[in-house]
Amino acid sequence: MHVPDGFINAPVSLATGAVAAAAVAVSLRGARRELAGTGAGAAAGAERTAPLAGLVAAFIFAVQMLNFPVAAGTSGHLLGGALAAILVGPYTGVLCVSVVLLMQGVLFADGGLTALGVNITDMAIVTTVVAYGLFRGLVKVLPRRRRSITVASFVAALVSVPAAAVAFTAIYALGGTADVPIGKVFTAMVGVHVLIGIGEAVITALTVGAVIAVRPDLVHGARGLTAPLELRTSPLASPADAPAAPEAEPVPAAAATAPRRSARRVWLAGLAAALVCAGGISYYASASPDGLEKVAHDQGIDAKAEDHATKDSPLADYSVKDITDARLSGGLAGVIGVGATLAAGTGVFVVLRRRKSAATAEPAGPGAEHPAPESV
Repeated sequence: MHVPDGFINAPVSLATGAVAAAAVAVSLRGARRELAGTGAGAAAGAERTAPLAGLVAAFIFAVQMLNFPVAAGTSGHLLGGALAAILVGPYTGVLCVSVVLLMQGVLFADGGLTALGVNITDMAIVTTVVAYGLFRGLVKVLPRRRRSITVASFVAALVSVPAAAVAFTAIYALGGTADVPIGKVFTAMVGVHVLIGIGEAVITALTVGAVIAVRPDLVHGARGLTAPLELRTSPLASPADAPAAPEAEPVPAAAATAPRRSARRVWLAGLAAALVCAGGISYYASASPDGLEKVAHDQGIDAKAEDHATKDSPLADYSVKDITDARLSGGLAGVIGVGATLAAGTGVFVVLRRRKSAATAEPAGPGAEHPAPESV
């Protein structure tokens, strides 16, 4: 659903750019709290969360290269807002998808540069807000089980994609450059993206379920919901041996006791999966146009589409310039993209985490009643 240059006029592009900039600024503040964690073991958890957030961005970049067939010569790909929000938090999720969109636009000529605000608003903000809001609502009413988190992830991801299609239609109604009836745009966009949403839901549920199966404490959306699963007492133990309620905070307890090598294994496994997807499986991705491209062509939305400003870049169209072998060219471009997104994302999140840690570590002053806690 990457919007190219020329689909949306300049005033609306500028307006969505302002919305995107404001949302990113708010997300930078919120992400500091998410990356720092809360409760006992928060410092140790923060050390893991920043690299994992960078990995989530790289993984989303990789999986977005895997266009899957939908229907009638149309393909779809992961948007990633739901996956990022559930794994690392809604604020950090917005930043993850924004980093992906920036890398795609600058390095791979995917998504217009003047339309970057449109793409961030539509693919990062709308999908994340809709998905996480629905996810939190579902986990409050569903049974407190791991399966409930996976089910909530599926539904949230499924709904987030047509929600993004609705948002694009609204943006196009305000600033579309081609004279196309909005009713046709709405029907076509929502119809195809409901189908794409099914693929998004499957990928999101499988990924969240896989992480929950090995390290539920690393899933932001599972915090506070997995206590019955993580803290168990022996059936032979007396009720007096059970931990008191205040001590049953699930994620901090798991974060404090889980060995760091386990988090490292999750990180390495995720990185390996991203490299395999981008460097190998992407060669077999569907070559059919994605949902927006198909609708734009069929409905005439692309009548005034413009060439990308970086169309001649060495990595344009996800291939390395001057390498004639398509498999090698596309695979190498994918690996470079994963590396660049991982480096950019991790760098942003490590800086945010350190700034938060530095702020909380400042002395409280001579008149403070409670001195700053010692670092863990």
